Amino acid sequence: MEHKQPTYIGPEQIIDKRKAYFYPCTQHFYQKPPQLVRGSMQYVFDEQGKRYTDFFAGVSVVACGHCNEEITRESVRQLQTLQHTTTIYLTQPMVDLAERLAEVLPGDLRRTFFCNSGSEANEGALLLARMYTGKSDFISMEGGLHGRTNLTMSVTGIPMWQTDPYLYPGVTFIPRPFDHKELHAQLSENELTPAARRSLEALQAVLDAKGDKIAAMIVEPIQGNGGIIVPPKGYYREVKKLLDAHGVLLIMDEVQTGFGRTGQMFGCEHFGIVPDIITMAKALGGGVPIAAFASTDTIAAALSKPSASTFGGNPVSAVTALAVLDYIERERLVQRAAERGGALKSALLELQQRYPAHVSDVRGEGLMLGMEILADNPTRGAALVDQILEQMKDNGILIGKNGLNRNVLAFQPPLIITEDDVQSMVNILDQVLAQIGESNVS
Repeated sequence: MEHKQPTYIGPEQIIDKRKAYFYPCTQHFYQKPPQLVRGSMQYVFDEQGKRYTDFFAGVSVVACGHCNEEITRESVRQLQTLQHTTTIYLTQPMVDLAERLAEVLPGDLRRTFFCNSGSEANEGALLLARMYTGKSDFISMEGGLHGRTNLTMSVTGIPMWQTDPYLYPGVTFIPRPFDHKELHAQLSENELTPAARRSLEALQAVLDAKGDKIAAMIVEPIQGNGGIIVPPKGYYREVKKLLDAHGVLLIMDEVQTGFGRTGQMFGCEHFGIVPDIITMAKALGGGVPIAAFASTDTIAAALSKPSASTFGGNPVSAVTALAVLDYIERERLVQRAAERGGALKSALLELQQRYPAHVSDVRGEGLMLGMEILADNPTRGAALVDQILEQMKDNGILIGKNGLNRNVLAFQPPLIITEDDVQSMVNILDQVLAQIGESNVS
C-alpha cells in the first residue's frame, strides 16, 4: 500500500483559518510561528523538516517525550482492541490504573475519580470538599491557575485567566509566599521569609473570620503559570496545621507538577506534607487526555450520589497512563529530572551572574524552572521574553513563558532530555542574552 506524502498548508494559512474559525481568545506564540507536524521524544519538526528541541513539553505534558514508541505501542494496541466504554461498564484498564495510582500517590490517598482535563479534576476536587465538609466556600492563593470552568476560574488568582465576569463570590484570596524584594534571601530548612509569614497571617485571619464556611484551600505546590514560585520548605506544613485546626481541607493541584516534573513524583513531597485531595492530569496521559482527583477512603466516601464520566477512565487513556507510569519507573525519570534539573539550574544561575542587568532570578525544582527577566521593569521584561523566545525558536529551541506579567522564561522539557540537549540550549541562550545585552536596558 502506497503512503501519500502529507500536504502541509503552512503557518500563514493556519493562522488565517484560526482567525476565520476559532474564537479570538485562541492565541499563539511567536511573530513567525512554525507549523509543527511531527514529534519524536524531545524533538518536534516543522513542515519544512527543521528540528526543534522542545524545552516546554506542551506545558509539562509529554514528560516521557513526543510519540514515545514504547507508550504509543500500548495506546495503538488498545485503540485496535477496545476504544471506548464509559464508567458504567466494567473494563480492566481503569481499575488497574486506579490501583497503580494508589501505589505512587503520597500517604493514604487511594480513591480515584477519572475525568478528562485539569480543569475538570480541580472542579471535582472542589465538589468533593463541599460534599465532605458541608461547607460552600474556598481559599485560594494569588497567582494560582486552576482551570477555565466557572468554579476553577473563580479560584484562579491570575487576572488574565479570569474571563467570566460572574465568578463565584465565596472565594477569598491570600497573598502568595513570595516577594521580589526577597529574591535572594538565604533560608535554613524550616525558616520562613517575611512574605511567607505574611501569607500565613492572612490565612489565619480568613480562617478566624469565616472558617466555618470554608470547605477547602486549593493551591499549586509550585505555581506554574504564576511564574514558577516555590514557597519556603516549611510553608505548607504551617498551612496544613492552620487548615486542620479549622476543619478545612487542603487540595493540592498537581496538574503541572505531578509525575516527576519537580524531581519528586509529586510536588507536595518537597514540603513533607500529604494533602487531603490531590488533582492530576497533563503528564499522566503523555498527550492523551486523562485527568483525575484522588483522596482518602474517608473523604471519598462523601461522593456517593450517582455520577459518571463519559470519557473518564477511557480504555485507551487508561492503558496509555499505565504505560507512562511504567516508563517513568523503568527509566528512573523522577531521579533524572532531579539530576538534569540541578544541572540546568546551575547553568541558568551562571547566566544570571553573566547578565545581571537582564536576569533577575532563577527558581524552581527539578525540570520545572523559571528565569525572570527584569523583575523591576516587568513590562520591558515581557517584551524581552518575547524577543528571547523568538530568537531561541529561530535557533531550534522551544521554551515557554509565564508569570503574572509574562516576563518569566519557562524551562519544562520532557524528562528524557539529555545532558547534550541541556548544554546546547544553554549555549544558545547565552548567545541570545549576549545579543540582547548589547542594547540598553530601559
